[in-house]
Amino acid sequence: MAEKIRFENGTLQVPAYPIIPYIEGDGVGCDIWKNAKLVFDRAVDKAYKGTRQIEWLEVLAGKKAFDQEGVWLPDATLETIKSHLLAIKGPLETPVGGGIRSLNVTLRQELDLFACVRPVRYFKGVPSPLKNPEKTDITIFRENTEDIYAGIEWEAGTAEVQKVISFLQDEMQVQKIRFPESSSIGIKPISVEGSKRLIRAAIDYALDKGLSRVTLVHKGNIQKFTEGGFRKWGYELAQEEYAAELASGRLVVDDIIADNFLQQILLNPERFDVVALTNLNGDYASDALAAQVGGIGISPGANINYQFGHAIFEATHGTAPDIAGQDKANPCSLLLSGCMLFDYIGWKEAAALIAAAIEKSFAAGCFTADLAGNASSYSTSAFAKVLAENL
Repeated sequence: MAEKIRFENGTLQVPAYPIIPYIEGDGVGCDIWKNAKLVFDRAVDKAYKGTRQIEWLEVLAGKKAFDQEGVWLPDATLETIKSHLLAIKGPLETPVGGGIRSLNVTLRQELDLFACVRPVRYFKGVPSPLKNPEKTDITIFRENTEDIYAGIEWEAGTAEVQKVISFLQDEMQVQKIRFPESSSIGIKPISVEGSKRLIRAAIDYALDKGLSRVTLVHKGNIQKFTEGGFRKWGYELAQEEYAAELASGRLVVDDIIADNFLQQILLNPERFDVVALTNLNGDYASDALAAQVGGIGISPGANINYQFGHAIFEATHGTAPDIAGQDKANPCSLLLSGCMLFDYIGWKEAAALIAAAIEKSFAAGCFTADLAGNASSYSTSAFAKVLAENL
């Protein structure tokens, strides 16, 4: 009988037949989910010979939720994901106008999914703008709940922003708002707790994977108390909790200014193993690194709370409404995110089968339209069938 995954004493308790919620996604979500599910189920069956199986439970979010229930993110969806701990999702449309600014950000905030984890690696045969894309093998840990994504801002010309500006000028003696009459104001919270739990997760991940270097990426040369605090608190954490690993050389913690980092991932990507970044910097770096290895269509992602076990694994690309329903979309972002899900629950054999099948297919020149260039391409469903055969 299928059961929920539980989190006890800091460890996931995964039954042989777990129930895992999924959000199909908007736009190309209808194309990629059904084909990814085919590969997921086939990989589990192949790896465990019928002794394990996932019961997929659909929950609603995005346009599909709005059309059926009149809200973009139903309370029932949040409650189901909370009670089942994990979920996997396709891309979601961002509502136009007021209300929710981003469904993805809302899910991260509501479930306190503080670590956005994106492993970036190259697959042989994939077109890349780099001469040596195989040197790029970096895992990003992006803080997910603070920084400007907290959404604390006031619009220029409103009474609210004028109150904030008056307070800053009159009470805090701020003289550096150059055009106070026409400025919008945003607040960038970066905390000790938020920084340390993200950097701790990055270090634990590195040690678990046998990687030695964790690099703190920041803009602390300019933003000394927020970005600079992130750097400072990262070094403090390493000394407080990982002194033995530092002393033995098993762990090296260093740091780099964000703009230099964006240069170095092009020039010397092999110098980085795991990188920890604040929210906005992590957003920029994630897409930049994805482009180096072939694009966001093959970039997986997970949003995880390592303290309580909650996690959402997701396709990192957009909804691509221009090709929705046409069986053209690349399912690899969702597939590789599924590999991350399987790794997270300890089903590493299934994850390895899927990753190897993708690697084999790419090496043989089997690509969807986004990667095929001028060569003939495979439809979403045809590509999924090739993967299923290659498992």
